[in-house]
Amino acid sequence: MFETFPSLALFGGILIGISAALLLAFNGRIAGISGILYNLLFNPLSGSERSWRLAFLIGLIGGGYLMLPVEFELRQSYPPILLIVSGLAVGIGTRIGNGCTSGHGVCGIGLMAGRSLVATATFMASGIITVTILRNFIG
Repeated sequence: MFETFPSLALFGGILIGISAALLLAFNGRIAGISGILYNLLFNPLSGSERSWRLAFLIGLIGGGYLMLPVEFELRQSYPPILLIVSGLAVGIGTRIGNGCTSGHGVCGIGLMAGRSLVATATFMASGIITVTILRNFIG
């Protein structure tokens, strides 16, 4: 998608930044998706707290759904157990790191938070190392 539609990737990034800024400006909240989802699922919240979290997640999923006509393919060749274990590892990592790529990478760096700089550098380095190992040594 990025090779074919670089302007869409840029536009998507701009929309992510705008949405994070609007959520912070109007709601005083950081757009950390893992925290929004975790608190929605596992913490008792007031009606207004549940409402904005649910609306944000519906908009996030709905925005992705609207882009489905763009050339997009799901990875078909991965074993389901690998996908499940990988998803659990990401979820556990976001809890241990006290945030995810959206919370630390988009919002935390924008707010110049030191721990977000460290967290973002860590998950970027981990991703680069993982891809290098998978492409060069595992295939």
